Amino acid sequence: MIRSVGRDLPGGTVTFLFTDVEGSTRLLHALGAEGYAEALAAHRRTLREAFARHGGVEVDTQGDAFFVAFPTAPGALAAATEATAALSGGPIKVRIGLHTGSPIVTDEGYIGPDVHKGARIAAAGHGGQILVSAATAQLVDGATLRDLGLHRLKDLTAPERIYQLGGEDHPPLKTLHQTNLPIPATPFLGRESEVAEIVGHLARDDVRLLTLTGPGGTGKTRLALQAAASAADAYAGGVWWVPLAPLRDPQLVLETAASALGAGGDLAEYIGDKELLLLLDNFEHLVEAAADLGPLLARCPKLSLMVTSREPLHLDGEWEYAVDPLRRTEAVELFLTRAVAVRRDFTANGEVAEICERLDNLPLAIELAAARVKLLSPRVLLERLEQRLPLLSGGSRDAPDRQRTLRATIEWSHELLTPDEQRLFARLAVFRGGCTLETAEAVVEADLDTLQSLVDKSLVRVRADSGRFWMLETIREFAVERLEASGEADEVRRRHADHFLALAEEAEPHVHHDSLEWLDRLQAEHDNLRGALDHMEAQGDGAGVIRLAGALWRFWYQKSHFIEGRRRLETALHSDDRPIDARAKALHGASVMTLTLGDTSSSRLYAEQALALEETLGNRWGVAYAGMMLGNNLAEAPDVSRDLAAARDRLQESARLFEEIGDQHYALISRHNQAWITGDLGDRDGERRLHEESLAKARSLGNQGIEAEALAQLGMLARDDGRLEDAAAMIRQAIRLDHQRGMVLNIATDIGRLASVLVRFDQPERAATLVASSEALTGGLGVDVAWWADERNIETMELATAKLPQTVLDNALAAGRRLTVDEAVALALEDAEP
Repeated sequence: MIRSVGRDLPGGTVTFLFTDVEGSTRLLHALGAEGYAEALAAHRRTLREAFARHGGVEVDTQGDAFFVAFPTAPGALAAATEATAALSGGPIKVRIGLHTGSPIVTDEGYIGPDVHKGARIAAAGHGGQILVSAATAQLVDGATLRDLGLHRLKDLTAPERIYQLGGEDHPPLKTLHQTNLPIPATPFLGRESEVAEIVGHLARDDVRLLTLTGPGGTGKTRLALQAAASAADAYAGGVWWVPLAPLRDPQLVLETAASALGAGGDLAEYIGDKELLLLLDNFEHLVEAAADLGPLLARCPKLSLMVTSREPLHLDGEWEYAVDPLRRTEAVELFLTRAVAVRRDFTANGEVAEICERLDNLPLAIELAAARVKLLSPRVLLERLEQRLPLLSGGSRDAPDRQRTLRATIEWSHELLTPDEQRLFARLAVFRGGCTLETAEAVVEADLDTLQSLVDKSLVRVRADSGRFWMLETIREFAVERLEASGEADEVRRRHADHFLALAEEAEPHVHHDSLEWLDRLQAEHDNLRGALDHMEAQGDGAGVIRLAGALWRFWYQKSHFIEGRRRLETALHSDDRPIDARAKALHGASVMTLTLGDTSSSRLYAEQALALEETLGNRWGVAYAGMMLGNNLAEAPDVSRDLAAARDRLQESARLFEEIGDQHYALISRHNQAWITGDLGDRDGERRLHEESLAKARSLGNQGIEAEALAQLGMLARDDGRLEDAAAMIRQAIRLDHQRGMVLNIATDIGRLASVLVRFDQPERAATLVASSEALTGGLGVDVAWWADERNIETMELATAKLPQTVLDNALAAGRRLTVDEAVALALEDAEP
């Protein structure tokens, strides 16, 4: 909130003008203290004269910055033009930003997001530059405005189109780039000094791990996001947000961070020496993973970590920043802004400050209270707080007072709900990572009106991109307690588990044929699926665990959750040993996961068990599949247990059974696997013929997985024949197909194959880069490079090493290890010809 230092503030539609001196510290050193003071005073006189001539009202002046309000946009633009021209011959250059909106005018000044947007637009500019928002541009006909395009300002709002007055050239705007920082639903208010302090800490060479601590509801996440945005200019590699709240497994922290960065390989290798800031948000329930952060920082010398947690991580080199409640004026501004958003005619009075004080100035508590002004006046709100807080200030004796106050605030807000709203609020706690409307209706009998009411009261939120409903973790934890106290917890969790078991089993036949739509749907519900499995395990429901794991194994495989998939499947197999169809599915999945992870002995054991069980069950499809997996194991074993002839026989029998059953897709897979075995047995012509047959069949059936693999194998045969252009073209097409399907492991294998072609095309540097990327992407999935791929990569690197200086080779390898999946694919596909 900003107070007027002059006459009455204009109301209605107002154009704000913000100024700031560029390089004030540099000017102070250049001019000296006395010279700078004189120049600054002359600059102030010049600006005030220009503003007054065009009807501007000075709202606030801080240091060398002005905030002025104009009743018209043309008047503001004219004042900015005159002021900039008047300063052009002097030592001081100012950046100016203009934005038009309809702020709320109170006795204490302006409030509303338009004020903050204007300040952010000005901050994005450079000395001598006048920036204009789209809202202002629409009101200044005839002005020479240059469209600078869409930019994300550092208040984290959605991209804003920004214009520049005049056609002169300036450096790029100081806006956000290379980031996945989310777009909050409401503007950031206050806490400028805290943001500056945090940015200052991050700028220090001895601060690489900064943990923002405090109880739930103090605004740690929002403050950290704003600080990350403000610090973005210092990180050429970008600032990246890693939300950890939905996770329950500490082993998934670094994997989730890699996913946020788009790093398909090892996280540390991808980051390397990039200047990069990672924001690990909501770490407190995953403290076991803190031990992984030290080695990550050691391997990445220019990486900085900012963490939000309710407790410090207790790591060497950690700096803790305790997040305090808002200052009184900031708390009042937050309350007024949120209150006006839900009730346009809301008027402030002295009771608002008292309400904020009663709420300990905690941001979440204030937002919950402000959401009630639709129905309750400030006086009634205050009375209810006075009645409730003494009764609700209990909690554990060792909990911080503010945490107990927040509990009381949430409970007070909960008490204001209708019985139906309270019932739904508690039931919604069963969802991890949110839910769709349809799922809420099915699992917890949600009524749309009641759900919308919870959204309106800030207890439930809606994601703009997906429409999923979710809760802040602080609120969800309270909701979990209410669910436990309701007597419905077991029934609601059973319904949740049953629903997601049904979803997984409904998806299973679609995933069986690689439906991308269904794979993405399961990925969106992965946290809920994990929750369902956790509940079944906790209840000792072995039958449910093995059914759900058996239905999900293809999803885990297709989405590269190999390690988690193996762990879940092996747990399921130990939970229910009955000779049933679900166990057979889990055995198939365990065989696939362990083979993918390079454990051929375990994979073979699971396949043998699956075969015996499927024979007992009389399931011919399962017999055929288990036989195929045994054939694959015999062929891929790296030791004396490898038996190519026996593998070929297994796969021929498997293909015959699949064809009798009528499953052409899996018959194709079995026959395709025979092809490369035929080649390894010495029949190269037979291998080529079988791959060509597989390619034609795959295209007729629409099986892109086998189409890609056949193309890649034919590409390798073309390489061996010396047809390098054909080889590169076929392998690149395989990469395109696997990239469309999101098959990271296949992509990694394909780019290794392409590298073996490019090195023969006298492109050793690109070949080395792709080999390093292939191995990093594979390792990032928790998978060892297959022995046959390793042999090929060694050969490629021997050829590349012979052609490259050591420094060039080292740089190529380092660059390859840092590539994301998308970057590796782009490099592989670069140039029409190899």
